[in-house]
Amino acid sequence: MSSDINTTKMDAMVDDQPKKLHIAMFPWLAFGHIIPFLELSKLIARKGHRISFISTPRNIERLPKIPLDLAAFITFVKLPLPHLENLPENAEATMDLPHHIVPYLKIAYDSLQEPLSRFLETSTPDWIVYDFAPHWLPPIAIKLCISRAFFSVFSASCLGFFGPPAESSVMEDAIHPKGMRMEPERLTVPPKWITFPTKVAFPLFVANEVILAFFEENASGISDWFRFSKMALGSEVMAVKACMEVEGEWLKLVENLFNLPVIPVGLLPPSGEGQLVHDDHKDSAWGTIVEWLDKQEKGSVVYVAFGSESEPSQEDFKELALGLEQSGLPFFLVIRKQNLPESEDSDEQIPEGFEERIKDRGIVWWGWAPQVKILGHDSVGGYFTHCGWSSVTEAFQFGRPLIMLPMFGDQVLNGKLLEEMQTGAEVPRNEQDGSFSRESVAKTLRLVMKDAEGQIYRDKAKEMMTSFGDKQLQYRYVDKFVEFLVNHRRVMLATKG
Repeated sequence: MSSDINTTKMDAMVDDQPKKLHIAMFPWLAFGHIIPFLELSKLIARKGHRISFISTPRNIERLPKIPLDLAAFITFVKLPLPHLENLPENAEATMDLPHHIVPYLKIAYDSLQEPLSRFLETSTPDWIVYDFAPHWLPPIAIKLCISRAFFSVFSASCLGFFGPPAESSVMEDAIHPKGMRMEPERLTVPPKWITFPTKVAFPLFVANEVILAFFEENASGISDWFRFSKMALGSEVMAVKACMEVEGEWLKLVENLFNLPVIPVGLLPPSGEGQLVHDDHKDSAWGTIVEWLDKQEKGSVVYVAFGSESEPSQEDFKELALGLEQSGLPFFLVIRKQNLPESEDSDEQIPEGFEERIKDRGIVWWGWAPQVKILGHDSVGGYFTHCGWSSVTEAFQFGRPLIMLPMFGDQVLNGKLLEEMQTGAEVPRNEQDGSFSRESVAKTLRLVMKDAEGQIYRDKAKEMMTSFGDKQLQYRYVDKFVEFLVNHRRVMLATKG
């Protein structure tokens, strides 16, 4: 009799233990998305859950190696990307392409529907965590009884500004009512559903571009807004790369607007150099870079980089370079091939004589650079950035104030949010055409880096270290997300049973 009782107790204890999950991760084919998905995967795997990380062969090959203690928990699933006539050979990510070709990458991505369906059917994960792009995925997951989570790598303020899909909105003045032509002016002011003061909105010159890129049907046959809408409506929970300490008001707004659980997963600070895509460049580059940085005064250097995909026009790049020269500040300028307009000879993009004139106080670095290491060096005092959310996260780990030149979409909204937070200053631009001058670049650089009236930016950026730089705080957000996944799945299975 006692043996039966003990057996019953043991069974109850086993039932009380949280079940280890199998989670499939399916990011969009852009490294600004793939890397946060991978960072989130690693943190979930540290809790003992199994990850199937799904992407294309070349993208997976370009990822950093998984730490040995996690290798048993993360499996990379390679789905070959079909070749399309409009896509260059071996182009499997947005960084491999000029912007106008990206819609064709979406066509290729959509063709992964069948192989992904086969994988999900045979591997039966508990959850699939997906990006904004695979609008066809939620019905497949529902049919296979796989729980669904939408992970947004965009800031909460960006999500809050655009609001929910029109067809789910309770608001009469949704930002893009179904079937209506979007008016650019609607994007130049905060929408009415934002219940707190903010300047987060687009200047007119960007608003027109956003409508074309996000709301209008592209070569893939649908708009990105359609993709986003279907993913949001088909999800059981939305995870956001954000934290309450930075975007608390916005996160609460997003949860109200979307009418589903919205869970911040933290800012996913990079776990060492592992978050960087080396792209065949050698680590020996750091030796050359640090030798130069070590010779500079503490906090004197401006680090200048615009991510792997932002592309200043030739005229903008010229004004940027000459503004750096005019500022009189030491700088480290990173130029990736993708950062320049298409040209046979990249050297043509640099103003004549520029490198010779600045050789005593500036570096022009062609190709990949170890961004996190550079930002962490004591000689770096500020970051001239395009305001990509991942880049901002890296800068604030070290309390670096920002000189901002956002170029498109979410970058612009991020810039407005960061200006409100007084963590940096944006280079003034013409509201109609987006142009700026070398003089405005130089003035903004000196303001943020040296001038007395710019001390507020330097102080506020240092304050950001208490949230962006506290990895334990950020990891606790992932713990709460995992707890939700476990509990939700348990309730679902119990209800089904």
